[in-house]
Amino acid sequence: MSIEQIIEKETVSAVQKLFNASITSREVTLQETRKEFDGDITITCFQFTRHSKQSPEETADRIGNELKEQVDLIDDFNVVKGFLNLSINDQYWIDFLKGNQTNQDFGKLPSTDKTVMIEYSSPNTNKPLHLGHIRNNLLGFATANILEAAGNIVKKVQIINDRGIHICKSMLAWQKFGNDETPETSGLKGDKLVGKYYVEFDKHYKTEIEELIEKGKTKEQAEQEAPIMLEAKEMLRKWEQKDPEVNQLWQKMNQWVYDGFDVTYKTMGVDFDKLYYESETYLLGKDEVLRGLDEGIFYKKDDGSVWVDLTEEGLDEKILLRSDGTSVYMTQDIGTAILRFKDFPELTKQIYVVGSEQEYHFKVLFLILSKLGYQWAKECYHLSYGMVDLPSGKMKSREGTVVDADDLFREMHDTAQQHTEQLGKIDEFSKEEANTLYKTIGDGALKFFLLKVDPKKRLLFNPEESIDFQGNTGPFIQYTYARIQAIKRRSETEKLKQDTPALNDSERDLIKVIYKYPDIIKQATGEYSPAIISNYVYELAKTYNKFYTESPIFKDDAPGQFRVELSIFTGHVIQTGMKLLGIEVPQRM
Repeated sequence: MSIEQIIEKETVSAVQKLFNASITSREVTLQETRKEFDGDITITCFQFTRHSKQSPEETADRIGNELKEQVDLIDDFNVVKGFLNLSINDQYWIDFLKGNQTNQDFGKLPSTDKTVMIEYSSPNTNKPLHLGHIRNNLLGFATANILEAAGNIVKKVQIINDRGIHICKSMLAWQKFGNDETPETSGLKGDKLVGKYYVEFDKHYKTEIEELIEKGKTKEQAEQEAPIMLEAKEMLRKWEQKDPEVNQLWQKMNQWVYDGFDVTYKTMGVDFDKLYYESETYLLGKDEVLRGLDEGIFYKKDDGSVWVDLTEEGLDEKILLRSDGTSVYMTQDIGTAILRFKDFPELTKQIYVVGSEQEYHFKVLFLILSKLGYQWAKECYHLSYGMVDLPSGKMKSREGTVVDADDLFREMHDTAQQHTEQLGKIDEFSKEEANTLYKTIGDGALKFFLLKVDPKKRLLFNPEESIDFQGNTGPFIQYTYARIQAIKRRSETEKLKQDTPALNDSERDLIKVIYKYPDIIKQATGEYSPAIISNYVYELAKTYNKFYTESPIFKDDAPGQFRVELSIFTGHVIQTGMKLLGIEVPQRM
């Protein structure tokens, strides 16, 4: 049993014995003792006064005396108002360390036998991945790792938005202005080439709008009547009618994009168990919408478009099929959700990692699925996250002002190289080893910076700040791990004292932080937040560096072997915690 379970059980017994009252462990409220007070675990005792008929302080004092007498692991206690602060004895912490230091699975939780699906990335095939996609992918991948560590079977998927008007814009622009340019002839990655023509479409579209406005059209009329937009809409209709020529062009340009995406995913270090394509799911969605129309769940307007009325649920009316019969995003999302539960009947939860601007969309989606009779709709969850901004401002895909994912990773590697060379600590590295280190540090800096912030919060990404070797950064944690590996290597060549000491404050504090790791995974799972893991690993690295400063390892009179074991265990937890975030840690820095 954990400390918390023991204390809960013994507190129930103490209340029964002292006050002749039956309570359950749920009525025992525990929390970590605040730093300004002595102790490790605090019991809130206000709720027991109705049984004791005494003040909160007297109640807490009586329970404290009883626990100290009956529970071996409790060394001492103090009372602050109605809060009982318990101090755990050193032997418990030493036994915990000795019992877990060789446990490679330390932190992992027991199997839940539950299957969870998490969707992330889900790009459009009309442009390359950018900084916003990086946060999405890293958040989804890290959350999947955390859910797996918490004992779940996890299925990582994405829906590739490979159809729609946005795809036709790139296709049409390439057809009109591309002169048969290919990734091979242009030297561009396929996703970048297709993205180039998405920007090209927008340029011509804006020019045509301005020309129509000059001829007396309103802005709204000009946007609807611009010839190039009308051509794109016609291309979409032809695609849905399976026009051979349009379909062939669509397949060719999408394949260029997929090849480009694969390179970027490899750079990011993320993967997927199954891919879904909007082109294969939207028809199932259309069938469901027509079923809902037949059953009176949805309704048709005079122009032939199909809608759902959610005003009674506090939302709005939502279009599901356009008047020309073409589908919208909601249509394909309905089809995709249904298909996934058919593909994986064992699914207990489906998580969508999508930006906060789509919160309304997912409220509507989950309500529609419930109205269509799918009980599992209540197990669908939108993991919403904030946008990523840069010092220069907001990114816009249509205008070609996005921060390309490949370019950003490359720049991070270059920045890592500059910082590392300035520190002058890689003289013994071969060129290949140095390049691997730059990539490890650059990737770690970027990933950690994006993951340490609560997903719901918008964040400002600062590359220079992220690569700092001090403070709450990936490189600081990586450097701490490398330091521990250097200690481990040195300990193998030196004779160290074998005795186990009475713990000093820095040793005890470090063991207590390690002890929290399984609960941190549990908390991160409950909140779907890799930020909880990120900030825990930083706390662990920071606490270790304090220990390293205050508790010499290789001095003649130091309990060296114990401190090496504590260091190695710390390194293992840092490594596994960073691995949950998708971040590698180097053996040397």
